[in-house]
Amino acid sequence: MAGRIPQSFIDELLNRIDVVDIIDSRVPLKKAGSNYKACCPFHTEKTPSFTVSQPKQFYHCFGCGAHGTAISFLMEYEHLSFVDAIEDLAQQAGLEVEREQGHTHIAPREDNLYEIMNQAHAYYKQQLRSHPQATQAVDYLKQRGMSGEIAAEFGVGFAPPGWDNLIQSIGEDKMALLNRAGLVIEKDHGGYYDRFRERIMIPITDRRGRVIAFGGRILDSGDTHGPKYLNSPETPIFHKGRELYGLYEMRKSIRNPEKILVVEGYMDVLALAQFGVRYAVATLGTATTREHLETLYRVVPRVVFCFDGDRAGREAAWRALENALPNMHEGREAGFLFLPEGEDPDSMIRQEGQAAFEQRIDQAIPLSEFLLQHFSTQVDLGTADGRARLVKLVKPYLQNIPDKVFRHMMFNLLASKVSMSVTQLENLVDTQPAVQHQAQKPPNQAKGKPTPVRQAINLVLNNPQITSSIQNYGFLQQSDIQGAALLFDLLEILSKEPKLNTAALLERWRDKPEGVHLSRLAENQLPGDDESQASEVNDIINYLDKQVKSRRWEFLQDKLATTGLDDNELSEWNQLLNDNSGQDLN
Repeated sequence: MAGRIPQSFIDELLNRIDVVDIIDSRVPLKKAGSNYKACCPFHTEKTPSFTVSQPKQFYHCFGCGAHGTAISFLMEYEHLSFVDAIEDLAQQAGLEVEREQGHTHIAPREDNLYEIMNQAHAYYKQQLRSHPQATQAVDYLKQRGMSGEIAAEFGVGFAPPGWDNLIQSIGEDKMALLNRAGLVIEKDHGGYYDRFRERIMIPITDRRGRVIAFGGRILDSGDTHGPKYLNSPETPIFHKGRELYGLYEMRKSIRNPEKILVVEGYMDVLALAQFGVRYAVATLGTATTREHLETLYRVVPRVVFCFDGDRAGREAAWRALENALPNMHEGREAGFLFLPEGEDPDSMIRQEGQAAFEQRIDQAIPLSEFLLQHFSTQVDLGTADGRARLVKLVKPYLQNIPDKVFRHMMFNLLASKVSMSVTQLENLVDTQPAVQHQAQKPPNQAKGKPTPVRQAINLVLNNPQITSSIQNYGFLQQSDIQGAALLFDLLEILSKEPKLNTAALLERWRDKPEGVHLSRLAENQLPGDDESQASEVNDIINYLDKQVKSRRWEFLQDKLATTGLDDNELSEWNQLLNDNSGQDLN
């Protein structure tokens, strides 16, 4: 069973790795004073605004606001889960991920599933090279124009005829794993048989390049029954609503892609790659989901959907549009490419070649135009009623666009269609987005200097080593001063783990409300040296201590004059009165 990853291991990991090395291996950094800089990998820019701090082990983009630790970077850049990012960093640091014991209701580790998928992949590739009936598969691939290089790069294999070839190869003792991985099917009366038989086998990889599923294309032999294309079922490691075929291979092939073409099948991805279009990905038997789109827009600013021009293709395009609208933030684009009826990307690029096909991509219909075209065909724009009807149909879609600039452009286009001014339209349509997809910033505090507590948190977070001399901070735990409890937690953690850096502190508040505010503070550059910053923190702690004591003494003084004090309160009142700091309370 897999337990939770202990915080102590995350601390040790962040102490071992260097965020500069992690980022520089993916986005070349340049030294800029005490920090490092680059053009941000998370949005398009010409002037570098992406900064990496080695002392803090923290990155921040002043352009788009992206920020975080080495763990956050891998999660965003490589599209990994938190656990996957930890495992990836641990592997680079030469550490084995530790797990806590004794936790219940925690999903088992899936390492064995990845291993069984690797074994299956190796088997299918070997069969393509050596099985007596593999010539039929090789001939089919050649007929499709696929080179050996592309087949090898994408790991294409062959599942030979027969009911238990894979089972016999991997071993019946692994049947439980084969079943969980979706590689076998249980018989009605007991036993199992291979899910994939007599098919071209296409491995489906996750964002780390691990095989998580397969797609099988039937050979046109007439001997095998079943669907033309057969995908693995959903498993603990494969969720088709999240994964995109070809994304990992595209990232390996193109360092900084400008756009991604979304097609309907993995054979289209392979054919396009064969002809030099290396930025295509495919959904896996499902419509393009919002999760797919969020993944794509983390990689590129422009996504083009490619569909057949028939009714089914138009309906699929409309579903993609509906899911794309909430993701249309500033700088993002979406386009729709419709191929002639009966054609697909594979057949089209073979007919006209790479240049002509890519020209089609560049001329794809923008999302805004496709949206208005879709509804314009349902009304008579020659009548006032028809134009009013168009506004009514488009209205809910305008409300679902989160970006104000893009929404305003949509109003311009609609205004020209219905012969109204943009102002008139905006007065008619409530332009508040139906769903807010960006976290709302908390209301600003009073203008001027930050509160003493906030300034202390700022200093401690950005330079944890200055807290070594602080001892008298326990009063903060029970204080009602805003932020005092958070300051106490920071100081308490550092009293036990004095070598923690900014990144390790931030990870302790990951996914907590305070984490958002701490991340913003970590973007700050502090003036002064360690000595002056340590002195400032101590001064603030002493000031807060006096403030807390003053409030308490005033409360007791008022109570003494009215209802009187019990023995404990009287003792406390005398102690505050006689305390050195208490002398200032009068």
